[in-house]
Amino acid sequence: MSRPQPASPAKLLVSIFAREEVFIEKAANRLANVLGPIDFYSPVLPFDKTNYYEPEFGPQLVRRFISFSRLIPQESIVAIKHLAWKIEKDFSLEGKRQVNIDPGYILLERLVLVTFKNYTHRIYLGQGVYAEVTLLFQRHRFVPLPWTYPDYADPKALEFFLSLRQRFKEQLKEWQRRHAER
Repeated sequence: MSRPQPASPAKLLVSIFAREEVFIEKAANRLANVLGPIDFYSPVLPFDKTNYYEPEFGPQLVRRFISFSRLIPQESIVAIKHLAWKIEKDFSLEGKRQVNIDPGYILLERLVLVTFKNYTHRIYLGQGVYAEVTLLFQRHRFVPLPWTYPDYADPKALEFFLSLRQRFKEQLKEWQRRHAER
């Protein structure tokens, strides 16, 4: 028989894209003011796998993935999604966003993203937020799923996620050591 178990903490990951890198940096700073220090930045990457956002943002978007020093309780991702949405609204101009912020987290076995959009493979978490497993960790690498966005399956992104997973693995060992002492 299974028993309720506390969930392990997660490594918070955020994707931020915009037309200008300055908006990415400003949004990252706003997030850090609430969520704590940033410990990893990806290089600036072209956001060019879709033109879905062009009507709102225009062409030639750029993106950065960032992560934070502090591990988070997995359930806090709902509040973090709402924080990201508020920052997006604060940066909006004439009803159009200047920045897009998509939070998620990494565990040893998967990468999870959250969204306000329901779909067949997404699970409702509450407060209008849905979660999806975007990547699985198998055979020493992250593996895309049929619904994984192409930019999350890109080799440069996968390399970044792998380095985040390694950092998370080290942090988790420290977290487990501290909690074992209690």
